[in-house]
Amino acid sequence: MWNKGWRERAWSALDQRWDLIVVGGGITGAGVLRHAVAAGLKTLLVEAGDFSFGTSSRSSKLIHGGLRYILNKQFKVTRESVRERERLMKEAPYGVTKLGFLFANYDRYHAGNGMIGSVIALYDLLAPKWDHSRYSVEKIGQEWPFLDKQGLKGGYLYYDAAMDDSRIVLRVIREAVQAGGTALNYVRAESLLRDNRGQVCGVALRDLASPSGRTAEIRGGAVVNAAGPWSDGLRAQVGRQPRLRKLRGSHLILPHEKLPVRAALTLLHPRDKRAMFVIPWEGTTIVGTTDIDHDPALEGRYSEPFATREEIDYVMEILELLFPGLGLKVSDLVSTFSGLRPIVRGDAASPSGESRAHALWDEDGLITITGGKYTTFRIMSKQTVGKVLSRLGRPPEISLKHIINPLPVIDQHDLDIATLHYLMGRYGGETAALIAAAGEGEMGHIAHLPNVWAELRWAARAEGVVHLDDLLLRRVRIGMLLPNGALDLLDRIRLLAQPELGWDDARWLQEVELYRDIWKKYYSPDPG
Repeated sequence: MWNKGWRERAWSALDQRWDLIVVGGGITGAGVLRHAVAAGLKTLLVEAGDFSFGTSSRSSKLIHGGLRYILNKQFKVTRESVRERERLMKEAPYGVTKLGFLFANYDRYHAGNGMIGSVIALYDLLAPKWDHSRYSVEKIGQEWPFLDKQGLKGGYLYYDAAMDDSRIVLRVIREAVQAGGTALNYVRAESLLRDNRGQVCGVALRDLASPSGRTAEIRGGAVVNAAGPWSDGLRAQVGRQPRLRKLRGSHLILPHEKLPVRAALTLLHPRDKRAMFVIPWEGTTIVGTTDIDHDPALEGRYSEPFATREEIDYVMEILELLFPGLGLKVSDLVSTFSGLRPIVRGDAASPSGESRAHALWDEDGLITITGGKYTTFRIMSKQTVGKVLSRLGRPPEISLKHIINPLPVIDQHDLDIATLHYLMGRYGGETAALIAAAGEGEMGHIAHLPNVWAELRWAARAEGVVHLDDLLLRRVRIGMLLPNGALDLLDRIRLLAQPELGWDDARWLQEVELYRDIWKKYYSPDPG
């Protein structure tokens, strides 16, 4: 699937009547495509950038309920989220994995251990489950010797789940395509088409990956706007006022040896008591996130969000306070990343006070699904397709038992079980094909990471890579996980990827320079 020539074949087949056109290739659009295909709808998904390019590759890498949402009295969002977390852990083993979180309680939080315990107990009961334990100061000291003990009152261990956000998006899209859907990245929906009643009936598309910038006008029975933080752009074309508040969340990535955590930590920032996380991920440690209003001027000047110097300093502040003996510095950072959240605007003064509930609107035939959380994408997309079916005059029945296909039995070959499980969680039913495509020595690990070299070959061959940053930042995350954006490994990456991509030497060098610029501006610890 998506091998050489796939874009030409897909573009040439666009001129037909579609039941549904989905605009947006993040996790919500992916879920809509998956549900729509299961409902028997002839469905096209288009994404202006790469699949998962926007919010869905820049999350905290968690499938979680959001403990702090209980404190904000967002009980419905929390209940939906923790139940979806439990479901996804069962449906996507090795891809969505259980992760322990220590909530360390300090005097400065002005909260008793009993109150913290009650919140965590409620968090579990909403799932419903009972899977937490109290930690004494002494036990925290034994298991977290580098954590600051001044004012420590004890804590609780509870559980959420971790994942690779971009890989989950790609897996859902590819499984939907295998079931009969069509998906194209780097195709922008430039304008909406209207029928004689003024109802949205299609989209005008431009192929951003084509040198000619070719265009097409595509008709469909329904159009879904799943453009995340940018949904108001399409809504403006049907005369609707903006309703979204773009909030930026930034993260820092450190080497595991600099911040060696086996489980995650939930912390409250000393400046504003905002909940933050320290998370072991893919052989590194992620710390975040910020939650601030995104300056429109930045969006106008830069094509991607990035962690500003102020945000980096804000996150470093909590690290210096809580891990004083580690001597962490900005120079220790491997990379940073930042994403925009599509929050339906309420009346909260603080960004963190806004509701994470999702919204579904039908405005002159443009069906917009927005807000929400990565964790609840299945609920959001199922509701959206239900509305589409009603609009098309069809019974709102969707026979989709699993949003992610169950794993097949896969031969272990000579792989250690941890590596096999890692690959199965990210590639699902295509794991065996990836292993079979590997050349000699390509099942070895890349540096200290769980990734293997064969992933680069497979992604370049079969996963719709258009630019080098697609490969290194979203298909295989080594551009975020290795120093200098993995540029030091480009000679070997080139041997694997260039022949599969069919790029001549001039194109390869052009892509390297483009990638170098992207990494420096948007992922380097020295921001834009």
